[in-house]
Amino acid sequence: MEVKIGIQSAPRELVLETNDQADEIEAALRDAVEGGGIFALNDDKGGRTLVPADKIAYVEFGGTEPRRVGFSNL
Repeated sequence: MEVKIGIQSAPRELVLETNDQADEIEAALRDAVEGGGIFALNDDKGGRTLVPADKIAYVEFGGTEPRRVGFSNL
């Protein structure tokens, strides 16, 4: 799933691919914002991204459809 994280005072958003489910990400985000802590998200390549919860402007969940490759007209 693609996740986009907008950060306050940053001109670009973070874009990550993760294997986590949307409800798991939402629960982790809610806990981080309520506790004033760090929002941690694991990507699909084994990396981990940490963002201070008080600096998050928005989080957008993308679809779970795999990316299409090629130039075929279906």
